[in-house]
Amino acid sequence: MTCNCTCNCNKPSGSVSGAMTISKNGVQFITDREGSRSKMYLDSAGLPTIGVGHLLTKSENNSGKINIAGINVIWRNGLTANQIAQLLNQDLDVFEDAVNKYVKVPLTQSQFDTLVSFSFNVGVGAFSTSTLLKRLNAGEYDDVPDQLERWRFAGGRIIPGLINRRALEGQLWAS
Repeated sequence: MTCNCTCNCNKPSGSVSGAMTISKNGVQFITDREGSRSKMYLDSAGLPTIGVGHLLTKSENNSGKINIAGINVIWRNGLTANQIAQLLNQDLDVFEDAVNKYVKVPLTQSQFDTLVSFSFNVGVGAFSTSTLLKRLNAGEYDDVPDQLERWRFAGGRIIPGLINRRALEGQLWAS
């Protein structure tokens, strides 16, 4: 089986250990929430971002280059649709790994997709120490939608888009 992404990378889906991977629906869900931009923009917290929610590192911002699939790409000229898809797939690996590592209870595909979307948005550090994760690992699956709704701030402000995203993540969780 190969990857569910749209970048034609042909990476294997899952792993020998049986780790879960995000579904095509999950990738589309994140893309719909984040949007896709070929040029750099500032996200709702004012951070430099490109593609589908890729936060530019200090090094990427200073050099004007992003390593995509082993190739240094000059992002200041804009990214192609294929480069954006490859970058998203590359970024999602980190969040798939985090969900597989930190979640200790069984998940449905929709639940996994929800947690990858959530951790993609808030970061691995916040996800790994969240009350949401603690409650989920205690078997309190029904608490997850309410816990998601607590994460509606960016840059110290309540963001209407995050309120909407968390509601949609709660719906995805329950599907």
